[in-house]
Amino acid sequence: MRRAILAVLLGVLILAAPAAAAPKPLAPVGQITFEATSLGLGATMTWGKGWLTFKGKSYPILVQGLGVVGLGLAQVKARGTVYNLKKPGDIIGDYAEAGAGIALVGGVKGFLAKSQKGVVLDLSAEQTGVSFNLGGGAFTITMPKPKHKPQR
Repeated sequence: MRRAILAVLLGVLILAAPAAAAPKPLAPVGQITFEATSLGLGATMTWGKGWLTFKGKSYPILVQGLGVVGLGLAQVKARGTVYNLKKPGDIIGDYAEAGAGIALVGGVKGFLAKSQKGVVLDLSAEQTGVSFNLGGGAFTITMPKPKHKPQR
């Protein structure tokens, strides 16, 4: 009898383990939009600007990227959903393609990127122009410094 109970408990633990290991879906906390230019002649450089909308406020952002192999000139308009952001300044950082081990409410709708701070972006983009790139996407988001009037 004791062995039967142990066998049942072991079976329940084995069946429950995959559910416990599955990542908890992240809930959306903001929106991001930006326009960028991508120029590639060997290496690819990307630069642009846009907006982070978080808790009803909009914050300006700058986007820069560097690719390994690319050729062409393109304009990119991107928009997406922000996850796992606790304060606006956490958007600053380096982002790389992500996906494994991340679950989003509603699923991925485009390119998924994650920063070293754990901020996740689900981006979709429209491109105008011709561009050829090899390798994954990586980019950096910064926030411009506020302009202060000189004191007299």
